Amino acid sequence: MSRWIGFTIAIILGILAGLYYGWVINPVEYIDTTPDTLREDFKTDYVLMVAEIYRGDSDPQAAARRLALLGPEAPAEIVQKAIAYGNQAGYGQSDLALLDDLHQALQSWNPNPTVEP
Repeated sequence: MSRWIGFTIAIILGILAGLYYGWVINPVEYIDTTPDTLREDFKTDYVLMVAEIYRGDSDPQAAARRLALLGPEAPAEIVQKAIAYGNQAGYGQSDLALLDDLHQALQSWNPNPTVEP
């Protein structure tokens, strides 16, 4: 029976030491980063999420604003890179179709429409 008591005490001490280390000695430091620092696969997933939102609201301006978080490139170029990565990574046809629809919409979208009097 003393083996079980020693084992239980060791487990409890290990848990307490781990919590103390994680909370006091070396706590997690959160750093604010922007989406343009993501890896290429996560950027592609982000673009796919924007494409899914675009399918629902059909607002290319809102999609372009969301894609602007990924860098200074034109939104259509960002989507084109996502399509290329999606083809390489084996994304499904439905996902690639969403990306293609967004790409086509952004190619024909004019960010500075002229206002007629």
